Amino acid sequence: MPQPKNLDKFLSQLQHTNATLDYYCDFDKIRTNTAAIEIKLNQLNYLLGKKNLLKAVKDLWNENPSVFDSKVLQILIAARSEEKKGVALDNGSFRLLEEYFVSPERIMEYFEGTGLAQIFRDKQIKNLVDYVFGIETGLDTNARKNRGGTLMARRIARMFDENGIAYEQEVSSKNYDELKILGSDQKKFDFVVQTRAKTFLIEVNFYSGGGSKLNEVARSFTELGAKINPLRDFEFVWITDGKGWVSARNQFQVAFESIPSVYNLATLGNFIKEIKRLQ
Repeated sequence: MPQPKNLDKFLSQLQHTNATLDYYCDFDKIRTNTAAIEIKLNQLNYLLGKKNLLKAVKDLWNENPSVFDSKVLQILIAARSEEKKGVALDNGSFRLLEEYFVSPERIMEYFEGTGLAQIFRDKQIKNLVDYVFGIETGLDTNARKNRGGTLMARRIARMFDENGIAYEQEVSSKNYDELKILGSDQKKFDFVVQTRAKTFLIEVNFYSGGGSKLNEVARSFTELGAKINPLRDFEFVWITDGKGWVSARNQFQVAFESIPSVYNLATLGNFIKEIKRLQ
């Protein structure tokens, strides 16, 4: 498939972002995470405003020690319990955060050391459910880079739908005997489009920022294309966008020049025309 090899033009067409308004926060996930511990958070609300916080912790512990759950207490300092975070002690040893949640005294040590104790005593937090909802919203920003790729795939799918192009998503290379040549590089392709002439194996991504990952992606796709494109019935297609590629120009240039079919959102229409021609 002919593809103009004008790198400067390609890079000049890249978009700053593909973010839509729902990119910034996944409130369904935030609500779900908060609701999962809401009962325990409401019970911990008992501690708010208590000047004798140790006594309040002991009273609550005697009533229901399960309230002091590792997952609940760690999210109060914006830490995930599954990440096994810990702290260095003055004696040079190490303690996991979860090791603080075994007694009222240890819990108070945790509250005092993190600064939560004073916040609780002064009632600077009015409701721990609302407080954790805010924390979850903040932590969710870390997932934005993953949503960027999802948004790009969604946009490509929509363009295929609008043009009546049949496709499959998340298709394993194991589905094709010919792709055994990939060996240990077996993977799932973001899209597969089959036409009467050939099967297009498509990877999609978007990078608004730079970083070493871009060089790795470009290098990996260069190698992948070199294995797939010699096959008569298959073609590797890379649809990518985002200003991040400007900072990874050198490695991207290698991929751009070696992979026949590299498209961005500005040139994707050319690929769609080619598919229609071969249908």
